[in-house]
Amino acid sequence: MLTKILVTLLVIIGASFYLKRGRKPESKTAQIIKEQSSTPLFNRLMISSVIAVSLLATALYWGWTIYDENQVVTVEITSPIDAISAQYQVRKKDIKATKITTVDGVEVRLSNQERITISTQ
Repeated sequence: MLTKILVTLLVIIGASFYLKRGRKPESKTAQIIKEQSSTPLFNRLMISSVIAVSLLATALYWGWTIYDENQVVTVEITSPIDAISAQYQVRKKDIKATKITTVDGVEVRLSNQERITISTQ
C-alpha cells in the first residue's frame, strides 16, 4: 500500500515538473516534417481504416471462437479393462483433460487408462 502511494506521488511530482517547464521549441526536423505532411486528411483516413480493420478482425476472431467452442461433437470413451465403450454428446469447450460435461449437464470423469475418440457429427 505504501509503495502505491509513493509511486503515485512520484508520478504527480514528475508531471508537475513537466508541466512547469513547458514544451521545447520544435526542432528543424519536426518543422520540415510538418511542412511536408500536406495531406492530414489522408493520414487520418489511413489511421481510421487501420483501426476499423483491426476491430473487425478482432470481432471476427471472437465470433469464430465462440462458434467453434459451442459445436457439439461425439465423444466415445473406451475402457481397455472392461472392453466397454460409451458415446456422449459434448460441446468442444466442455472437454477437459480429466473430465467432460455432456450437453445434458452430466459430468463424466476420465481415467488415464481410458481411450477417448472425438468425432464430429
